[in-house]
Amino acid sequence: MPSEKPLRSRRSCLAVPGSNPRFLEKAKGLPADQVFLDLEDAVAPSAKPDARKNVVAALNDGGWGDKLRVVRVNDWTTQWTYRDVIEVVECAGAELDCLMLPKVQSAAQVMALDTLLTQIERTVGLEVGRIGIEAQIENALGLINIEQVAQASPRVEALIFGPADFMASINMKSLVVGEQPPGYDVGDAYHYILMRILMAARAYDLQAIDGPYLQIRDVDGFRRVAGRSAALGLDGKWVLHPGQVDAANEVFSPRQEDYDHAENILDAYEWFTSEQGGMKGSAMVGDGMIDEASRKMALVISGKGRAAGMQRTDRWTPPTE
Repeated sequence: MPSEKPLRSRRSCLAVPGSNPRFLEKAKGLPADQVFLDLEDAVAPSAKPDARKNVVAALNDGGWGDKLRVVRVNDWTTQWTYRDVIEVVECAGAELDCLMLPKVQSAAQVMALDTLLTQIERTVGLEVGRIGIEAQIENALGLINIEQVAQASPRVEALIFGPADFMASINMKSLVVGEQPPGYDVGDAYHYILMRILMAARAYDLQAIDGPYLQIRDVDGFRRVAGRSAALGLDGKWVLHPGQVDAANEVFSPRQEDYDHAENILDAYEWFTSEQGGMKGSAMVGDGMIDEASRKMALVISGKGRAAGMQRTDRWTPPTE
């Protein structure tokens, strides 16, 4: 069944360490669709308690505009997870869109976070179920169980590829996160992983997000790698540096001419299938034929464009004869 959840643009998902107040403040002014304030890998163990306080303060201080505000908590195998969730949600839950759960290996881990969130929401008077969950797939077991993870909770909004931990978990012979491993000279070593994540996301009406590219000064390399996942149909990619934000927004947005054409297909199909338009199941628009399948494809492009705030520069008009 079609989801009633609004499409929330995640073309660029900016990682910001919760232990650095200066970076947290700077992130508010960057044009990323989503900012996730990190309490996990980007924060040293001894700095995690203070990082929680920094994240709460940054959320409550406002200034985020229409960005998606996400906090990545620590994974359930650590001693920090429950305090991350309780402190952040109790103190700043009204300013939070989602929690990101790393190293997800089973549906039970997502369900546990759902239960804890519900208890906190009821206790402090927040709307139950409003805070979403982003599940990060970072090892072989998580990928094998991804279909169960995708449907573990109505809160799940996105599935995310975590390449660094995943590469380590499968003994990939590489130290460069996001690039092809040495010796893999044909195809894409990550194609299977990304397609598994994408299929699970689409089967359960979720978004699929690619992980980071750690060569942060190589923007051309970022565009190349992001272009591959965008071509498959993924919705966005992590960015680790302000220089990657504009590239991600561009790569994961429809081209202007494609967006205009998609909107025109929708307008034309609606008119041609109406009584006024002759109740036709197919018709010509420009040099191409459109039908119900065309409408579905156009909905994808128009949805991405609208979520990205794109404006039409061309408009279809019904034939006069």
